[in-house]
Amino acid sequence: MLFWVHGGSQIVSFGSAASKVGDVHKLIRDSAGNETPIIVVSVQYRLNIFHVGDGNSNKNLGFKDLQCAVEWVREHIAGFGGDPDEITIAGESAGAALTHALVVAGAQVKRAIIMSGSLHMSPPQPETRARIAIIQPVLEVLKTRGYHELKTAPASEVIEAMVDVSIKSVFLQADGELADWSVKTGNIQELIIGDVQKESVLFSNGIRDMSLRQVFEAFDKAGQSAQLLKTLYHVKDGRPNAARQGALDFLNDRLWGLPVWTIADRFREQGKKVYTYIFDQANPWQWSAGAHHAVDLIFLFGGFNLAHDAGAFKLSADMRRRFALFLNGEEPWSADKTCAFGPCGQVQEISAEEVSYRRRMLNYSQLRKIPPADLAAVTTALAAGKISLHV
Repeated sequence: MLFWVHGGSQIVSFGSAASKVGDVHKLIRDSAGNETPIIVVSVQYRLNIFHVGDGNSNKNLGFKDLQCAVEWVREHIAGFGGDPDEITIAGESAGAALTHALVVAGAQVKRAIIMSGSLHMSPPQPETRARIAIIQPVLEVLKTRGYHELKTAPASEVIEAMVDVSIKSVFLQADGELADWSVKTGNIQELIIGDVQKESVLFSNGIRDMSLRQVFEAFDKAGQSAQLLKTLYHVKDGRPNAARQGALDFLNDRLWGLPVWTIADRFREQGKKVYTYIFDQANPWQWSAGAHHAVDLIFLFGGFNLAHDAGAFKLSADMRRRFALFLNGEEPWSADKTCAFGPCGQVQEISAEEVSYRRRMLNYSQLRKIPPADLAAVTTALAAGKISLHV
């Protein structure tokens, strides 16, 4: 069975079963037709500051919702014809980060699917940062309206206060069960993990507004590593558009691309079976947009009619077939290959060398050598406050 966690920067719902992007009906019908029937539970959880908590006696409330939901499913799924020992938790973007967190925290499940995100993209942050960056700004606005505690303010007022202070994303707060998250692989035995070609489109609006000087200053935050990063991503004087694109490429590699292979290596080292994929099929209604963040959900769930694009239609069916195989404990593709979805409707199992034709693997190898603090400094300077869910 599939336990689905939607994305949306942990601040809105994106890809839930309430939308066509995450409508599970076709996935379920196809699985039955292919004799690999599945059950899907699509989960809701608290979002934005209601997810974060009040900075006092509680935190990570949305994550705790998910943990409770996993336990509920384990206890009750047999009543719906499911097997509590065959649960696969999965999510995309923020949902992938939360899925990764569930794995790290020791969820009693057999498999996981991590799509376009991980805790490398959105790592747990100190509680003090949550108070300073999220809780206190919202509370200060509420105080001007006569509310002195988050827990006593009406939800509508809290949401309006969030809008006033322009909080665009939230994050998990560090605690014991998320400690050492970069090395823990939890109880799962099998993993699917991958990315799409253009993940950093989420930051494109904000990066386009940066001047060449601001891009240079962001990369300079890497100190002794700055020149190497500028060279790798073609950040040069006199080329503002190229520099902005380089900034997007850096974010793409640092937050999404490299983590796929870092996590895959870690899980394999600990004896887990890992299936990697890359998704390069373009948006079926706007080919010029390419394979951008979240477009893979259109193909996995098939909630929209793709009959106008024969290649997209064919790939969509094949993707559902392969994922349903995995959910039933079968091999979706060879574990020593990477499944490449697209372009042009093609699905191929490709070698590591062929992956390097499609992803900046040489850049990944260089990023591994740079101190994490240097990379984090550049990431923060480029990305902070620039995420947009409307691109």
